[in-house]
Formats: sequence, structure tokens, C-alpha cells
Amino acid sequence: MNIREMAEQREREFFSPYAALSQNSRGRDREEEPCDIRPVYQRDRDRIMHCKAFRRLKQKTQVFLSPVGDHYRTRMMHTLEVAQTARTIAKALRLNDDLAEAIALGHDLGHTPFGHCGEHALNEIAPCGFTHYEQSVRVVELLEKGGEGLNLTWEVRDGIRNHRTAGNPSTLEGKIVRLSDKIAYLNSDIDDAKRAGILTEESIPKAYREVLGNTTRERLNHLIHDIIINSIDRDEIAMSSETAEAMRDLRSFMFSNVYYNLAAKEEEEKAMGLVKALYEYYKEHLEQMPREYLDLMEKKGQSKERVVCDYIAGMTDTYATKKFTEYFIPKFWQL
Repeated sequence: MNIREMAEQREREFFSPYAALSQNSRGRDREEEPCDIRPVYQRDRDRIMHCKAFRRLKQKTQVFLSPVGDHYRTRMMHTLEVAQTARTIAKALRLNDDLAEAIALGHDLGHTPFGHCGEHALNEIAPCGFTHYEQSVRVVELLEKGGEGLNLTWEVRDGIRNHRTAGNPSTLEGKIVRLSDKIAYLNSDIDDAKRAGILTEESIPKAYREVLGNTTRERLNHLIHDIIINSIDRDEIAMSSETAEAMRDLRSFMFSNVYYNLAAKEEEEKAMGLVKALYEYYKEHLEQMPREYLDLMEKKGQSKERVVCDYIAGMTDTYATKKFTEYFIPKFWQL
């Protein structure tokens, strides 16, 4: 018995009967020899951590565009916070924490530069449409490894695709990530909004604070405990009705006061214009894209519009701004 087989045996002995066991995975699109050390979901986690799209998250916007200061969250930091929360909940419920972590680390790989405004720009201008959750799946199924993808398990891809609010993941681990995403971004966005002077703790309605807590630490502690208490030894991931309602109301409050706040979003129209301009430019100048993207059209039969979206969505904020400047901003003459 090798190390992977011993790990799978420990899963059978210790995990909840509702856990997604590694040995029961629906597998990969391309069959591979099993690793002698790592079960399949741990292997997926490692592949995501080492892919290029994951590394680029460190220079992609979470909420605040190009913030001045070292402590505002990037998309990378958000992803790590989701993974931490998901793993904590999964371990407490005796579910497959490797699967939860892999889904969490991959859930935002397809996010555009400039956060959701970049996503909205591509969705508005591209006839094929654009959503970050479907793009995240496209990254791991096709775009990484020169058009071969990461060949992840079905369960990880299902969790990535369904992490959005309207999603319905097939595993409890995926359902944990779906809630952990909201827990992470609500609390980190409150923290960043306070740092930016948009919110104070006292400006959050008292009714929400009385249920969820008066600090980021208290809210995280309450939400994680509430999910664990209401989900333990059950074939579902649930919250108490009081906590779920307070979290929904807090999310609505954040949309009104932060996500749509002019002070936080005053540069969004510029960012959307930049993304749309790049889309139109590359659609007419395909030769300016790297060879690997041209191969997607020539060898994989992908449409021009979809591949242009792929290239732009993969850009960091800084790289998108650099290319826009290169194409659209006149340079001063130099002798």
C-alpha cells in the first residue's frame, strides 16, 4: 500500500459519510496514472497553485481599483481567505478539506483585470458573453498548459463553476466554498472600506452587528461557527435563519454603500472603457496576441471573439493599463 492509498484509507475511516471521498471521484477528462503520494483533490490543489493564472491574481483588483496602500485586498488575497475559511469549515465537519481548498483556490482564476467592472465590460461588448465563473472553468479546462488545461477532476470543476450565489454545487465541499466566498468578501470588503474612509463600524446597521458581531474577527467567528453547528452530521451545508438573514441584509447594505459607492467606484467607467478599447483593438489586430492564443483559433477551433476575451481576461490590472497606453496614448518624441 503506497502513501496515497493510505491517505484514501484514512478518508474512509475518518470522514463523514457525506464527504466526497477521493477514491470516488468521477475522474478527469483525460485519464492519468494515479500519484503514489497524493489523492486526486490534493493533486488538483497543487496544480492550481502552480498555474500561471493563479500567480496573476496578485495584481488583479478585488474591490478598490489601484488603491494607494499595502493592505488593501487583491484577488489573490481574497482567494487565500476563501480557501482558509473553506478548509476550516470542511475539517470541522469531517468533509474533504483538500477538495474544498482546491475549489476555493480555483474559483476566481477567470476574473478579469479591474474586478467585476472588467467582467461587465467584456460581457457587454462580446457577442459570446462573459462571466468570471465560466471563465475560471475555461482556464483550467483549456487555457492553461498551452491549450491543454490542468485536467482537474470533475468535482473541482463543478465547485468552481457553481461558486456564485445562484450556483448549486454537487458536493458539500463545493457548497462550503460558495458560502466561504461570501463570508470572505463581505468581511474583507468591510475592512478595506473602513481603511478607505467609506465606512465606520458604527455605520453598519446595529441590527446586523447584534447578530453577526461588532468587528471583523467577531463576524468571521460567528459565521463559521454558525455553519458548523447547523451542518454537522447533515447532508447539507446550512446556516441558522437568523444568521442567514443578517448576512443577506449585510450584503445588500454593502452593495448600496460600498460596491456602488461613487468614492470607491469613481474610476470604474474608465476601467470599463479601457477593457472595451482593448477588446476592439485585439479583434482587429489578432497578430498582437501571443502565439498560444492564435493556436486556440487555428488548432482548437475557438472563435476570434472568445479568444480575445481569453487574452484580456488573463491580464493583470497593470498589464492591461500598459497595453492600453502602448496602443492609445501618444508617446513623446525622443531623439
